[in-house]
Amino acid sequence: MAEPVIVKERLGGKYTQDVTTTRNHRLYADEPVSYGSSDLGPSPFEFLSAGLGACTNMTMRMYIERKGWSVETLEVKVSHKKVARGDAPPQDVFTREIIIEGDVDAAQRARILEIADKCPVHKTLEANSHIETTLNA
Repeated sequence: MAEPVIVKERLGGKYTQDVTTTRNHRLYADEPVSYGSSDLGPSPFEFLSAGLGACTNMTMRMYIERKGWSVETLEVKVSHKKVARGDAPPQDVFTREIIIEGDVDAAQRARILEIADKCPVHKTLEANSHIETTLNA
């Protein structure tokens, strides 16, 4: 099992969190001032969007390097919203805009777009995940 990411409340805002990753990176998570907090870091959904964007870029870059294609830069813009459809509960919708700068033709661009959908975070978000929770008193 992978080492856990640790998230702990901190002083600063009503919802401000210290986030420590397995490799000892330190980040803040927070909600905006409009939610009553201090906006000291990204919101949880911004972190989720960032994870999707980063994983998408890394997956595309690995493929591009393996193929030896001439791509200078990759950029992924990710937005999130909740969409209500009929009587069903609102669904989370992540929208990615992929920008590829480099000397690649239409067929290569289409293949890179297919590869974007193979990103592990994309697959996780599309699948039915299971969350196991324990209480340590």
